[in-house]
Amino acid sequence: MKYYVLQFIKGIFIGSGAILPGISSGVFCVIFGIYEKLVNSVLNFFKDVKKNLSFLLPIIIGVFVGIVLFGNILKFLFYSFPVQTCFCIIGFILGGIPSLIKQNTKKLNLTSIIIFLFTLFLSLYLIALENVSYNSSNTNVSYTFLITSGFFMSAGIVIPGISSTVILMLLGIYNIYLNAISTLNFAILIPIALGIFLGSVIFLKIIQILLRKFTQYTYYAICGFTIGSIFVLFPSVSFNFNGFLSVILCIVCIYISHKMSFITK
Repeated sequence: MKYYVLQFIKGIFIGSGAILPGISSGVFCVIFGIYEKLVNSVLNFFKDVKKNLSFLLPIIIGVFVGIVLFGNILKFLFYSFPVQTCFCIIGFILGGIPSLIKQNTKKLNLTSIIIFLFTLFLSLYLIALENVSYNSSNTNVSYTFLITSGFFMSAGIVIPGISSTVILMLLGIYNIYLNAISTLNFAILIPIALGIFLGSVIFLKIIQILLRKFTQYTYYAICGFTIGSIFVLFPSVSFNFNGFLSVILCIVCIYISHKMSFITK
């Protein structure tokens, strides 16, 4: 039971990554140590339905809860207590890095360093695009456009460090997406979900191939995207009670994330 509760909690965080600005769902999969297993379980679902369903179901339920029920709470925390919330997220990322590094067992080389630095700066650039307003108030969008938006949004869900909110802002439907979630507007959500499903299958398949054929380089790319999220989230902090509390929360989240990242079986 403890295992399923933990998987459910991980799912809530993964779901929040599809809502909060600058946060990637894939990053939470990485810091909790379930990224590669999640990719393989989805793509090889019918090879062992019972085992894969046992792994995926609590996560999927958690994702749904994280988006529908806890979305507004997480947004409130993010905007009302930005420093503390950012430090908590940074703590979760830092706590999961040892698990990620452990998977990079081969010797570091120049190519790995170049790939790491490239994805690090790419992550910073993509998320920095959120400083530009691409929001649209137009609600008259076609189903084809919504499906296409969901398709590209899936890249921000499955690829660590690439925020799906950035993609939606670039497409001009971020506000439409948030309003659809808060009002449960299925006329908007269903075509987006269809696009996400189609895109996720394609992007996950590409990632699976990369993990199988270029394991070391792929993990260093994931490291770059993941660590890039820390620099984007890092807020200004003062040496006062709020600053001290933020550091304490960060340390607590590092510990929680470190423990959760190794509970994957």
